[in-house]
Amino acid sequence: MTTAKKTTAGRQGFKTGEAVVYPAHGVGRITAIEEQEIAGYKLELFVVSFEKDKMVLRVPTAKANSVGMRKLAEPEIVKKALDVLTGRARVKRTMWSRRAQEYEAKINSGDLLAVTEVVRDLFRSEAQPEQSYSERQLYEAALDRIVREISSVNRITETEALKLIEQSLAKSPRRVKAEAEAEGDAEAEGDDIQEEAA
Repeated sequence: MTTAKKTTAGRQGFKTGEAVVYPAHGVGRITAIEEQEIAGYKLELFVVSFEKDKMVLRVPTAKANSVGMRKLAEPEIVKKALDVLTGRARVKRTMWSRRAQEYEAKINSGDLLAVTEVVRDLFRSEAQPEQSYSERQLYEAALDRIVREISSVNRITETEALKLIEQSLAKSPRRVKAEAEAEGDAEAEGDDIQEEAA
């Protein structure tokens, strides 16, 4: 009885078959809990599989919390994350290299809300200027993380999760304003053409 209690405490509530978030890699699934002998010590490990990346990670059960491995976000947190996407982008007026480091740190924090802020801040609608290659890379990494987590939490496909995210982004003040300006520009061009024809 004592050993069963001890192992559950050592496993910090994680179970085989459970989806978890590992900060540097996103959503994975615990496929097994195994024991290995490393340098003469017996070590219990979570075997975490990241199917999309075709990668398997072994995390010592005792270190799971300290490395930031966590259970999937609660549905309320997902709702809050979708609300974050509807907000105004908060882009600091610092050099891109500094901002890129901050974005990277947020993505690797494993915190759904922090990753969502990166998506919100780096999002560009069709009416806005193109992103640089490095901006696009960070945006896609952050988007991939939240798509996977939202689809796992809401038990929907990644395509459906992406649609939810895009709907929230469409409500952001910047997107609405940019689309209105684009329509205004198109109308102004139409007026110019009519004046030239007259």
